[in-house]
Amino acid sequence: MTAPTASSRLQKTFLRYQHIFVFTAPVVFVAAVLLFAPTEGSGTSYWLEYWWLFPFFLLGATIVNTVGISGSALFVPFFIFIFPLLAYPIGPETLVKVGLISESFGLSSSAIAFIRYGLVDRRLALTLVGGSVPFVIGGALLSFFIPEWLFHAALGAALMTAAYLMFKADLAHEEPADDDAETEVTADGGPERDLPDDAGKLGPAGVEAADDGQITRVDTQGDTYEYSWSGYLERFANYSVGGTFQGLAGFGIGELGIISQLRTNVPTRVAIGTNHIVVATTAILASIVHVFAGSVIPGIHALSIASTPWNMVVFTVPATVTGGQIAPYVSSALDTETIQTGVGVLFTLISIALFLMASGGF
Repeated sequence: MTAPTASSRLQKTFLRYQHIFVFTAPVVFVAAVLLFAPTEGSGTSYWLEYWWLFPFFLLGATIVNTVGISGSALFVPFFIFIFPLLAYPIGPETLVKVGLISESFGLSSSAIAFIRYGLVDRRLALTLVGGSVPFVIGGALLSFFIPEWLFHAALGAALMTAAYLMFKADLAHEEPADDDAETEVTADGGPERDLPDDAGKLGPAGVEAADDGQITRVDTQGDTYEYSWSGYLERFANYSVGGTFQGLAGFGIGELGIISQLRTNVPTRVAIGTNHIVVATTAILASIVHVFAGSVIPGIHALSIASTPWNMVVFTVPATVTGGQIAPYVSSALDTETIQTGVGVLFTLISIALFLMASGGF
């Protein structure tokens, strides 16, 4: 095995202490907001007005990051259906701003945690991100022109289809191999077991690619997963459609994309971890288009930093970061059938809510 390079040593150090870096980010963000952000209010009452958002976003971030979907898949329905009951109705522009800021931190936190846990296939993630980029940009630009009711109806139909496919998917292949004799092991090998390893890997998980395309992956707990990289066409189809919806409203690629990974025999926990990289990257890309497109395309809106409800995000950002760190442990603790059922039910509930929105029921 070749000697580790300076970049790989730096990478390992970052991942080893990623909790420190991850939880420092929201602290710095909140401090910057309190000190420098332009606000429409001030004083203790202003900054503590939405403290109760923290538990809602903590639960939501843990759920969406456990199953590898976009945070906005729950945050947007929350602001549309639940927030008005506890406070007051808020407009779409505010929804977008709070959702984008909160989701960016939560997804980044969870993505790093899944990398540290050894459940991210970097080659698969890079391929999916590369194929999704033009569709994400196109969807983001389309969002400025498509009628809201049509978008809700289309996304509801897509998620209903995804729920059906989730319930029908055969996930038996994904279970990690049991090794009752295993007592102490690290994913980079050790005294107890000679595990597969790749000197150029991202994160601590051992991974080996055979000549026939079979992949063997070992996570940080020593669980082994076997799969292949085949199925590119099906994944491209799902991620292109999902990427369009990701650009439209900030969610869709995670919900539809993970189906194609499961149907092409990628293990559930590896699919969830890999999907985090895809969702996080495309969410940031969609955010950039949403924020800056108004300054270059005449006649469409641009987000105003001055009108951002900073007293909301000072609680939602720490909540989503914490939920993102909890998610890998929840994912590891739940069995495959629980994850499968939970994702399917979640898709069904969201699709029903979207159909009601499209029909004017809410």
